[in-house]
Amino acid sequence: MAYAIRPYRDEDAETVAAVCTAAIEAIGPRAYSAEEVAAWRARHPGPQRYRDLIANGAEIIVAANDQDRPVAYALLEREGHLDHLYCHPDHTRRGLADLLLAEAEVMAREWDVERLHTEASDLARPAFERVGYEVTHKREFAIDGMPIHNWAMEKALA
Repeated sequence: MAYAIRPYRDEDAETVAAVCTAAIEAIGPRAYSAEEVAAWRARHPGPQRYRDLIANGAEIIVAANDQDRPVAYALLEREGHLDHLYCHPDHTRRGLADLLLAEAEVMAREWDVERLHTEASDLARPAFERVGYEVTHKREFAIDGMPIHNWAMEKALA
């Protein structure tokens, strides 16, 4: 299957939200308990949240299938925070994370961002490490009282 990296369009909001949900629900259990996955999933509201983020200056980079339907995406905020990197479970292990992270880096450089940073799950951490991000520390926190963790990571662009 051929994929194209393209900018987000407003009509992508529902599909992008569904990609996020599918990834958390199907891939999350590989590293997190059912309770942790449920808490993680509850943090990600519906399509309007993506529209709000775009309205506030964030950019979403989409990997679309040959029907131009989003199957993976990255959400980059103007100060260099890569807030989301999600791939639909039917499209994993096809290099989409690497393509999205490369495009986010290009975009960040255009914005004169000197450092990208993210909070990666156990599952996403290898994708970020593959393209040069380094762990700064493990983050232990709670979502609605449910303890969970991820990894603070960063990559210098200068």
